[in-house]
Amino acid sequence: MWSVVSAGELPAQERFDWFADLVSREVMPTALSVDRTADFQAEAAVLDLKTVRIARFGFSPLRSRRTPALIRRGDPEQYQLGLMQRGATVLSQHRNDCSVGAGDLVFWDTSRPSDAAMPIASGPVQLTMLQLPRDVLPLRSRRIDRLLASRIPGGHGLGAVLASFLGSLEGHAGQCAPEDLPRLGSVVVDLVAACLAQNLDAEEQLPAEARSRALIQRIHTFVDTHLGDPDLTPAAVAAAHHISVRTLHQLFQAHGEGETVHARIRRRRLERCRDELARPELAGRPVQAVAARWGFSGPAVFSRAFRTAYGLSPTEYRALSVKEARAERTAGGAARS
Repeated sequence: MWSVVSAGELPAQERFDWFADLVSREVMPTALSVDRTADFQAEAAVLDLKTVRIARFGFSPLRSRRTPALIRRGDPEQYQLGLMQRGATVLSQHRNDCSVGAGDLVFWDTSRPSDAAMPIASGPVQLTMLQLPRDVLPLRSRRIDRLLASRIPGGHGLGAVLASFLGSLEGHAGQCAPEDLPRLGSVVVDLVAACLAQNLDAEEQLPAEARSRALIQRIHTFVDTHLGDPDLTPAAVAAAHHISVRTLHQLFQAHGEGETVHARIRRRRLERCRDELARPELAGRPVQAVAARWGFSGPAVFSRAFRTAYGLSPTEYRALSVKEARAERTAGGAARS
């Protein structure tokens, strides 16, 4: 479960000090400063994945300096990787400097001095951050150092896969069973290692198992972004990743948790259709249009698959979902009055 805290309930004059103390305790000792403490806002949430921790922060623009004295005071000896969801920052570390905007990834080392400045003009910051023990990455530290304070684009390649997976963790990891969290942590480590290795041109350093797990996540992301293509087949997926169909099926046997390629494509299409049918504002969209939007070859095929998966026809499911949504709105309105 996500552990969520917010400065919103505190008096305005206490919010910045609260956040500075939170960062020093939960992330690392660092010197934070802002232009106006009276306007400062912040919230944070943490999810422990055993191997790693993922945190999400929202806060007003600030400056963060990690000095040698602060490192001596406390050092978690971690690599940390941030995904900028909103806002911007300029980071300096290890003789490197970079500017990072929304959608970008950036990487730093808690054991080295750093300086990060977030311009007020870029607005409030939303940051998803991974805290990784230094020994979990199967890459030589000397090579990793080349990426400190370097912008890693989150819009293509393994950067996009990692950013997408972090987004899915934010949305769904809180509903996972406790025994699933260590496995999610292992996937995160594999994706971070693969992303860094790709940017270092050092993919040969990764263990074969880590490369396979990273590849299956790339395939999952590819499938999710091409669900609307009716020609999305195992052969098309294999061709897009320059592997044989046999190798693709072997990957799913090893890492697909009992699900075949075809079954995953069908399940993800059905989930997208189900989500769309449940939205009252889309009640006027024909069911067959929903099915076609997500790659089903025809309404009869879609209806059979949907009933098999959910026990109702698409039309029945939509009617029930809209009825429940209206009942919730009515109940909410009555409670407010």
